[in-house]
Amino acid sequence: MSACIDRCPTVEEVGAEALERLLEIERAAFRSPWSRGLLAQEFENRLSTVLGLRDAAGLQGFVVMWLVADEAHVLDVAVHPAARRRGYGTQLMEAAMARARAAGAEVMMLEVRASNEAARSLYRRLGFHEAGVRPRYYTDTREDAVVMERPL
Repeated sequence: MSACIDRCPTVEEVGAEALERLLEIERAAFRSPWSRGLLAQEFENRLSTVLGLRDAAGLQGFVVMWLVADEAHVLDVAVHPAARRRGYGTQLMEAAMARARAAGAEVMMLEVRASNEAARSLYRRLGFHEAGVRPRYYTDTREDAVVMERPL
């Protein structure tokens, strides 16, 4: 029996009305967060899907994904630090994979900082494998990005 009866965390598409909360999450989650302009553009981009995870306390995380032909590309995944270690990242990624499959995508890919072992471990648990490296990908630190992908 589930511990949450009335207010289990749910994932659903969110629109521009959620921008301020998404920015709060982004800024709390990352040392080099996306700008307001970059995040706002995703609500206008026909390739982009923004999914948000809500629990009893409100919006706690989100994923930004592009669907291009038969590929899904995850651009950003963030869970507010106060809401971590609850499986929310897994729930967001599983919802994104389901949405991508439903849209006809056959593969999902993403880039992750080489030093972000927690995220890399999550993605491996979800069936992603390391497919390559983008040297000096992140402009703030010149850190490499590890390209990860998985069939859908």
